[in-house]
Amino acid sequence: MESIYDKAISLWRSFDIKTPSDIDCHLDSFRILFAYNSGRIENQDISYHDTREIFENGRVSGYTGDVRAIFEQQNQKLCYEFLKEKIIQREPLSIPLIKEIHLILVSGTYDEGRFLKNGERAGEFKKHDYVTGRNEVGAAPEDVETELSQLLSELSENEGKDILKLGAYFHARFEYIHPFADGNGRVGRTLLNYFLMINGHPPVIIYDEDKRLYYETLEKYDMEEELLPLYEFLKYETEKTWQRALGRQK
Repeated sequence: MESIYDKAISLWRSFDIKTPSDIDCHLDSFRILFAYNSGRIENQDISYHDTREIFENGRVSGYTGDVRAIFEQQNQKLCYEFLKEKIIQREPLSIPLIKEIHLILVSGTYDEGRFLKNGERAGEFKKHDYVTGRNEVGAAPEDVETELSQLLSELSENEGKDILKLGAYFHARFEYIHPFADGNGRVGRTLLNYFLMINGHPPVIIYDEDKRLYYETLEKYDMEEELLPLYEFLKYETEKTWQRALGRQK
C-alpha cells in the first residue's frame, strides 16, 4: 500500500510544473504557511495574519509590533519571487546563490549592536565565530566557504539517490557549518526546499509547533552524526504538509 509520503511525491510530480505561474498555482497556500512557520521558529512576534497580508497585499495595516518581524516576512516573499524562475530552470545550488538568498532573507534585520558593529553584512559569510547549540557547533569563519564547497560537491556526486535523505544531509551539514552571523535557520530551510524542488521532490514545511523535535534531530546529528532522526522527521513533515492537498484528490 502506497504511503502518504509516496502519495505526496506522486501528487507533486503530477503537477508537471513548467512555469513560475504553475508554482504560484500549486504553492499558493504553501508559500504563506512556509514563510509563517519558518519565520516563527526563531521569532515569536511573527503572526500568520501579518504574513498573509504581506504575501497577498504587499503590506500590513495598523501594525504596532516589532518592525523586524515585518521585514523578515517581506523578505520571505521577495525570496520566494526571486527563486521561482531558478526552480523552473533547476539552477544548481552554488556559493553565489546561497549568499544571494541570505542577502534577501536578512536584509534590514541585522542587529546593530551585535552584528553590524562587528562588520557582519547580509549576503556575506560570517567574519567572527558564532557558536550555537549545546555542542557549540559552527565552522571557523576562515573555513566556511571551503566546507560549503565540499558539501555542494558531495550533493552533486550523489545525484539520483534518495533526494530527501540528501536534503536532510545537506540541511544538517549547513546548520552545523553555520556560515552566517545570523539567519542560518531561515536560509537553511529555504535552501532545503529549493534543493528538494529542483530535484522533483515536494517542498516541506517545518512547523513551528514541531520545532522542539526539529532541534532535537539536528542536535542528534551534531552530537553523533546520526542522520536518520532528521530524515524521518522530514518525511513526517512532508506528509503533514501535503495531507490536506491529498485529501482533496479523493
